[in-house]
Amino acid sequence: MARNDTFFLSRWIAYYGAELGEENLFVYLDGMDQPAPDNAGKTHIIHCERVVEQVVAAEKRRLGFLSQEAAKLLQTYDIIIGVDADEFLVVDPACHKSLKEYLSTTEIKTCLSGLGMDIGQNLNNEPTLDYTKPFLQQRTHAYLSSRYTKPSIIAEAVNWGSGFHRVKGHNFHIDANLYLFHFGSVDMEMIRMRFQDKDRMATGREKHIQKRARTIQLITKHYALKSEKWLQVARRIQTFVRPLYAWNKPSMAGMKMVVKVPSRFQSII
Repeated sequence: MARNDTFFLSRWIAYYGAELGEENLFVYLDGMDQPAPDNAGKTHIIHCERVVEQVVAAEKRRLGFLSQEAAKLLQTYDIIIGVDADEFLVVDPACHKSLKEYLSTTEIKTCLSGLGMDIGQNLNNEPTLDYTKPFLQQRTHAYLSSRYTKPSIIAEAVNWGSGFHRVKGHNFHIDANLYLFHFGSVDMEMIRMRFQDKDRMATGREKHIQKRARTIQLITKHYALKSEKWLQVARRIQTFVRPLYAWNKPSMAGMKMVVKVPSRFQSII
């Protein structure tokens, strides 16, 4: 579900359409005034009446609605993937399988997560994003954020918490070969432009956007770990460490871990 996000939605449809088929994509536009992306193709575009609310109430309502929609779709589909427009669920290219092939042969009890990879611009050596080129050819570092290790994949009806960050009443399971790439922090200039979006500012999303700018600062200032072993370390930490306020969410125990994205992912998104 998205509003004023045609740029990411176009990428989202291109990626998931190739992986799963456009006819299996469902996009809910927040407002009757929202245009469908030019590349929508066979994607199901559903316009929803816009309700102007502050971010906490809006997220609760949004994920309640999307949980209900997912439950309906599970009458037709075996698996549902719930992600935002700037989130891309990716199978490790080393598996040599498409997302559809991989999930079709993976046991999913209730839900499944990919390791959260929060991609950000390194202001020291990465210029403003070129929208015509793949993201991961221009951005080489990720913050291993447990916020984006989301239970995005479900095999039965559930109630997602705000932002897809947890499934209420269920544990989470992090797959060894899945990654959730988040691109909300991919470019500082893009973030500055979002501060000029009156719709976002009117609903109290300023702090949310500021968090994205902090990811860029973190990636710019921190040394990037180059060995892939740290990806496995992060999975283990997030599996066994939980925040005190939510046992069914992963945690990095306060660790700020920045890694170099393996080069085999460069041409995917």
